[in-house]
Amino acid sequence: MTGGPAEAAIERLRQNIDTVDEVLVKLLNQRAKWAQEIGSVKKGAGIAIYQPDREARVVAHVVEANRGPLEAAAIRRLFERIIDESRRLERTAEPGAAEAGGATMPGAAP
Repeated sequence: MTGGPAEAAIERLRQNIDTVDEVLVKLLNQRAKWAQEIGSVKKGAGIAIYQPDREARVVAHVVEANRGPLEAAAIRRLFERIIDESRRLERTAEPGAAEAGGATMPGAAP
């Protein structure tokens, strides 16, 4: 038996997930671009790429912002990986390649 109400609901929910995944990819790539700019500025200024205090603040911030259903430990793991990739991009950024001022996302705090 195919095409019943359960299958239709699952398909609709999977389409919702696909849409959210596309938005996540766009947002992650925007974050990555800013990480590259940060890496460029850090290199130009002779600042260390790895800043464990800042990374800890980022993780604490997103854990605090989490309202579930993902548990804090899951958010922590996800963002540790995102931060690892951001740090990799910072390391490969060219010094002085960042645009002055940089763009901000609409509605994003500086």
